Amino acid sequence: MTTVAELPAGFSDKVLSAQSTFRSVMDAMARPGSVQRIAAQAGTPARMMRGAAAIALTLFDHDTPIWLDAAMSATPDVARWLKFHTSAPVIAESSIASFAVIGDAESLPALDRFAFGSNEYPDRSTTLILQVESLTQGPAFELKGPGIDGTALLQAMLRPSDLFTRLAINEALFPRGIDVVLVHDDSIVAIPRTTRLVGSGV
Repeated sequence: MTTVAELPAGFSDKVLSAQSTFRSVMDAMARPGSVQRIAAQAGTPARMMRGAAAIALTLFDHDTPIWLDAAMSATPDVARWLKFHTSAPVIAESSIASFAVIGDAESLPALDRFAFGSNEYPDRSTTLILQVESLTQGPAFELKGPGIDGTALLQAMLRPSDLFTRLAINEALFPRGIDVVLVHDDSIVAIPRTTRLVGSGV
C-alpha cells in the first residue's frame, strides 16, 4: 500500500500554479468549445490525466464533496491523493457531489444520478470532469451559446458518444443543469449548461 510520503506530489508552487490553472478553467468556461491548455505541473496519480489533477488541486477543497467513477475508484491512490492534497471528501453518493471525476467516460452514469442544483441555488450542481481520448481529433461538433461568436467547432473523441444528446436536458432545466469539463492530457474544453449542440459530423 502506498504511504502518504509515496503519493505523487501536488503543485510545486501552489499559489502560481493554482492561479494559472484557474485562469485556464475560466477561459474555457468563457469560450465554450475552445481548447485551453493547463501549463501548471503536478504529480498525477494513476488513471488521472494531468489536466484533471491540476483542476482538482485548484478547485477541490474540504467543502466540495467528490464522487469518483469505478475506473477512478479502482486505484485507491486516487482518493488518497485527493484527500491528502485537497482535503475534499470523497463520497459514495453521486447526487450530492460538487464534482464527479470520470475516468471511464463510456460508462458515464445517467445524468440524473448527479445534482442539478435548484432554481434558488443553481450553482449547487455537479460539475463533471470527463477524461476523453482526444480534443483535437475525431468527429466534429458544432456548438452555440453564450461566449460563442456564432458557432464553435469542436473536434473530439467523446465517450459516451451520445454525450451531447444527454446534455440536451440542460435546456429544460435551466438555470439548473450540469456543467462539463472535458480533459485530455493537459488540454481542457468546457461545456457549460448554456451550450447547445447545433450539428455534428464525422
